[in-house]
Amino acid sequence: MPGDIFDNRGRGSAGWSWPSIHPEGRKFGAIAAAIAVFVMIVGGSLLAWPFVFLTLGVLAFFRDPVRVTPRDDRFIVAPADGLITLIQKVAPPRELSADDGSGVAAMDPTPVTRVSIFMSVFDVHVNRTPIGGTIRRVVYIPGKFLNADLDKASEENERQHFLVERSDGVKVGFTQIAGLVARRIVPFVKTGDIVAVGQRVGLIRFGSRVDVYLPVGTEPKVLIGQRVVAGETILAEIGDAPLIEGVSQ
Repeated sequence: MPGDIFDNRGRGSAGWSWPSIHPEGRKFGAIAAAIAVFVMIVGGSLLAWPFVFLTLGVLAFFRDPVRVTPRDDRFIVAPADGLITLIQKVAPPRELSADDGSGVAAMDPTPVTRVSIFMSVFDVHVNRTPIGGTIRRVVYIPGKFLNADLDKASEENERQHFLVERSDGVKVGFTQIAGLVARRIVPFVKTGDIVAVGQRVGLIRFGSRVDVYLPVGTEPKVLIGQRVVAGETILAEIGDAPLIEGVSQ
């Protein structure tokens, strides 16, 4: 009826539900469960309990909850769950700003604001695109596995760069960075794919970090120490005036 308000699934009511497990994690959960059953048969339930908790932990790590993404072209949303650990003015990575011969315009090499989101093993690790548009670049770089909290992890760790361009030419780059425990970066999209804001684009296994490179002149709406939710928290507003003082340069 006119005036009815519906939830993000087209229903007139909303309620809590168990988050689904991403397909990427089901095999790991099955392996952990099989080990738990084997230990229970061979050694008894007392020895099996740690493996039962391990199974639950693996399933929790790969949880993939439903998110309600703000639908406004002004907004850049967080691509990852986690803690804002760094906000700095830096030049975009060469992989996002240099001419790669494809004929597709890259990011402006002018220094921009980089927002770093650290994901612990307790956070959701499915990453989402901060804006809707066309995936212009997906660049994988092998590297080290330093603590993802370190600033130099952006340049030395294994990582995967994404560049998304909207139809109006606005570009946002973001990078999945492997951490001390993370050993695998899994992309869900490829160059040329068209994605909606908040759409799932990849996953990093077992603790890591995501860096977001905002468009020139765009300032973040988040603070260091704040926790954000992928696909829901508004990271920045395009064309908005600076809101944060004392950001490290």
